[in-house]
Amino acid sequence: MVSGAATMAGPDSDSQDPTREARLRMVAEQIEARGVRTPEVLQALRQVPRHLFVPEESREAAYNDGPLPIGHGQTISQPFVVAKMSEAMLAAGTPGKVLEIGTGCGYQTAVLAPLVRFIYSIERISPLLERARARFKELGIRNVHLRHGDGFQGWPAHGPYDGILMAAAPLAIPEVLFQQLAPGGRLIAPVGPEGRQQLLRFTRRGDELQKEMLGQVSFVPLLKGTT
Repeated sequence: MVSGAATMAGPDSDSQDPTREARLRMVAEQIEARGVRTPEVLQALRQVPRHLFVPEESREAAYNDGPLPIGHGQTISQPFVVAKMSEAMLAAGTPGKVLEIGTGCGYQTAVLAPLVRFIYSIERISPLLERARARFKELGIRNVHLRHGDGFQGWPAHGPYDGILMAAAPLAIPEVLFQQLAPGGRLIAPVGPEGRQQLLRFTRRGDELQKEMLGQVSFVPLLKGTT
């Protein structure tokens, strides 16, 4: 478990960091230029060292506009998609507690960490979870709670959540996740079969769920069980 207040002791604080300019270009050319405007989201993307979340053989491409393999059949999401999902989460205000389904390498988690109070993140693949845990410790990220588990079940012990973010695509949102969404909460997820996924945002309004379509995306499928 990584807990406490969010900080970022990453390379952005070092003026000699050779990747800083690449991060700034990534944000300006790939993200801000395509319509993401939330200042806090842009600043988080400028600070989080994406190259530390990918295998060494992929680091030269870390700031390109695309996903990259991270092993175990998984990928790190395209920077623009990470930005878009983070902005969608913050659109109605700063959420206190966020449930993340699919920690993966931890990049999306690290971007979201300074923007919310607490993140409860579930990953089904143990080696990826331990790698993310080590990276969060290295970067001084202390408001993330991690669990090795099945994302289809959510994490009811800490619900309800002001936000739920899914980093893998189900064919349909599991009803149990809607049950863990607080009044006014937002659930953001890619939904559909591979190659035909739509990024959706659901907002709980009383007993109803308001659905918005945010664009087409491509994510790995959400799978049951743990490894």
